[in-house]
This record gives sequence, C-alpha cells and structure tokens, in this order.
Amino acid sequence: MPFPLPDGYSVLDRTMLSGAPIEAARTLLGCVIVIPAEDVTATITEVEAYGGPADQRYPDPAAHCFMGPTERNRAMFGPAGHWYIYRSYGIHFCANITSATDGTGGGVLVRSVRIEQGMDAVRRRRGEKPAVAGLGRGPGNVGQALGLDLSDYGADALDPSSRVFVAQPETADLVSDIHAGPRVGVRRAANRPWRLWLPDDSVSAYRRHKKAVEEF
Repeated sequence: MPFPLPDGYSVLDRTMLSGAPIEAARTLLGCVIVIPAEDVTATITEVEAYGGPADQRYPDPAAHCFMGPTERNRAMFGPAGHWYIYRSYGIHFCANITSATDGTGGGVLVRSVRIEQGMDAVRRRRGEKPAVAGLGRGPGNVGQALGLDLSDYGADALDPSSRVFVAQPETADLVSDIHAGPRVGVRRAANRPWRLWLPDDSVSAYRRHKKAVEEF
C-alpha cells in the first residue's frame, strides 16, 4: 500500500528523469527520500550527473556505464527512476537514481542528504558521534544513513509502495538556489559542471582527483 506523501510533496513524474542526466540531477535536487517503514525522510542536497557510453547521446568517460552494459551497471540502461546501488571500495553502498530513456545509459548519484525526520533509525545505523549535518554528508554516508544496499538495486525509486522512494516538492521556490561545479574525485571529464548542490551544511567538500584530465 502506498505510503502517504510528506506534506508539500507529490509523486515525481518519470518523464522528468528521462532526458539528459544533468536535467535529471536538477530535478532530483531538493526532492525527499522517504522510507515509510521507519518514518524517515531526507532532503537531497547534493547530486552528481553521469552519462553513458561514447556512442550514445550523453557520452561520459567518468560514468560506470561508459564502456557499455555489464551485470553491475545494467540498471543504468533500464527505465528512468530506478535505484542503481553499488558498493564503493568494498565498504560503502552508494545510491544512484537512473536517468535517460530505456537503453540509454545515465544516472544521478545522491551525494548528500539532510535528515528531516526518523533520526532514531538513522542514528542506529550511523551512531551517536556524527553531527546532525554530517549524518548524510557524502555518498557513503547517504547509503549508511538510509540503510540502502544491494537489496534495493533496480527497485522503482518513484513508486510510493517501494521500500525507499523519492518524492518531489510542490513548490519550485524550495529549490531555486542551485549551485553547480565539477564532480568530486573523478579523473576523466573532471571539469564538467555536473555536480549540483544547495547551500546547506550537509553538502560535502569538493576534492579534485590527483590525475584529473581536463576533457569536457
């Protein structure tokens, strides 16, 4: 049964994620991630867009799917608005929401969130030490704070009956102040301004790859 949406939010239209990855990223910024069973909501405050293979519409050498479909990245070629979860450095789970149309690679990495409610559930996973602003700062902490893992891989991120889903604000003014810059820690296409964030203390710091290539 679908979970009642938070006040001021509505179901996100899948077509809004079916175009260019950077436009999907702009759409997702300021949306909320909802975990109904735990009464958790978290506002997305930082995202990064990633494209696809060289022979498709949004070529991106920094993307996991640049070399084409694999068992790991297959979700990035599926319909828009689904969870693409991967394990980073064998430790953290990172959460992405797929973009573009079916068969075209693309996705949006959720880099940071601001926890709005459900603090007890989040603290059970993150512990008591991190400051509130740091609970969902950085993609590894997003996955841990929200309890996302490979069991969520491929699930519909826009369906209110899903274990974890995304809802959009009904008032555009809530996300009017958007900043843009290079993505964090990528080696290729390092100058592409596909990282978007809100002016919020939950946002992670920029870090440039030591061997960054300034291709666009």
